[in-house]
Amino acid sequence: MDLKQLNAFIAISTLQSFSAAAKTTGLSQPSLSRLLKQLEGELNVTLIDRYHRPLQLTEAGQFFYDKVRTLLTELDTITSMTKRLAAPSSTLNIGFVPSVLYGLLPDIIATLKLQDPDIEVNLKDISSYQQIEALKSGEIDIGFSRFSHQDPWIQQILLRHERYVVALPKAHPLAHIPEQRLIDLANNRLILYHQTHLPAQIADSSASSKTDGKVITVNTETEPLLHLFAQYGITPFTTTKVSDLQVALGLVAAGEGVTLVPASLQTVRTEQISYQRLIHENVTSPIYLHTLKDFIHPKIPDLLNATYQVYERRGITYRRQQFV
Repeated sequence: MDLKQLNAFIAISTLQSFSAAAKTTGLSQPSLSRLLKQLEGELNVTLIDRYHRPLQLTEAGQFFYDKVRTLLTELDTITSMTKRLAAPSSTLNIGFVPSVLYGLLPDIIATLKLQDPDIEVNLKDISSYQQIEALKSGEIDIGFSRFSHQDPWIQQILLRHERYVVALPKAHPLAHIPEQRLIDLANNRLILYHQTHLPAQIADSSASSKTDGKVITVNTETEPLLHLFAQYGITPFTTTKVSDLQVALGLVAAGEGVTLVPASLQTVRTEQISYQRLIHENVTSPIYLHTLKDFIHPKIPDLLNATYQVYERRGITYRRQQFV
């Protein structure tokens, strides 16, 4: 059993076609068929049912596919990390979610470059979920994210919590009320824009438990904004899902609904949008910084130090941490 056989099997199984796998791998169909037969012969197991179109995995084949695909992904990660350890790039590749760019990230990068004028920085707009795979592949060295991740390859630190504010159309009846409550927003159309959801174990609004004879509803809503409302037992009257935060603010500006955004975005579209503070102190959006556990780019400590310097200048509460 070798990597050629395994990669051929994965390609055929994923694409469910010898011809499609041939185009992807650059191998001929007879070569792919031969490699698959060799693998099945070594295992003495039929992995793919060739009599179905598209091709179908057998029960044993599905089990083997799931396990081998994970192993090959880990092998790719190990290979990439080994190359980076041997020859670290001089460029610091930073992933970020758009909401962070509207906040303090530009100031942090400016502070970093002021301290190290020769540093090369490459910024990449990439979602919280995609950052994990980008770290493993070497596409980025570190990522600013709004979501916590549990992954054996990744380590992360919580930088701070940023308060949410309400974004309302300028003509909205609540637009000039300086302190808002979630309950007062419940009858509005709430515009949702997060592409990453909270871990599923956090919530299921139908779940309940008994304590001292009292029934307690357990919030398991995983959409981030709906989760905030559900914490207070509130369900918005209606919602609209859009592709990103900019589209959400565009709809607010057009009078199509309201939304919640991190406070750093309250300078966007101020001609059409009124941003007001929420009275709920725990309605916040966290900012995480994450990188690989086994490889830390040499410039990451400098980036973290620049981040804390900016926080101190802005009077932002934080707890100093370091990657290990």
